[in-house]
Amino acid sequence: MVSTRELGEIAEGLAQQHLVKLGYEIVATNWYYGHLELDILAMDGEELVIVEVKARSGLRYEHPSEAVTNTKIKRIVEAADAYIIENDLDIDTRFDIITVIFFKQGHELEHFKDAFYPTM
Repeated sequence: MVSTRELGEIAEGLAQQHLVKLGYEIVATNWYYGHLELDILAMDGEELVIVEVKARSGLRYEHPSEAVTNTKIKRIVEAADAYIIENDLDIDTRFDIITVIFFKQGHELEHFKDAFYPTM
């Protein structure tokens, strides 16, 4: 049986492959600011895209996107702000969510562009 952590790592790998196929350039993965983490940072043309990846096995529970709560959004935005300041960036930024649901016979990946907007 695959652990939750391993499931997340597999999902992040699938998300990266998906983004690369779309022409995104992966800038960083698993970037930390203190205890806060950004799963994937990528460039889509001239726009920085912060991607939160959520995974579930089957549909026994809520849809993975429902795990991105207002509290989680605040943490993502705080970490993104730190990344932008640390790297002295002055570019448009977008927040996406990629969900991966694993089934016995494969997986389903969904990409939600502009999934939320910073409220800080």
